[in-house]
Amino acid sequence: MLETLLPANPDLTLRNRFGGISVIPASERGHVDYVRRVVQTKIDVNHVNDLGWTALLEAVLLGKGTKPWQDIVQILVDAGADPSLADQAGVTPLQHARSSGYDDIAKILRTAGAR
Repeated sequence: MLETLLPANPDLTLRNRFGGISVIPASERGHVDYVRRVVQTKIDVNHVNDLGWTALLEAVLLGKGTKPWQDIVQILVDAGADPSLADQAGVTPLQHARSSGYDDIAKILRTAGAR
């Protein structure tokens, strides 16, 4: 669907009811192919929604920690997502990954420079 819409130059800054742009719910839901493609556009991979979460935070917080979400975390950091952007409580994606037992995601985040 994204490939069909991109030639029409869609507005990638449109926000959903939570103030998020499309990469955020796609990251939460494990839509690897969408995330892989949309980060090749000018979409802001560090956009913060009204809940104070980025796509990276949603992939960790609301994902399952399995291969699709590991891939999404890698894609996001490769596309410039800042692993130090914390939620409103000051908890980073790495801290969330560790507390959830997502060791593979934590490793990706540490390799990306997260502390």
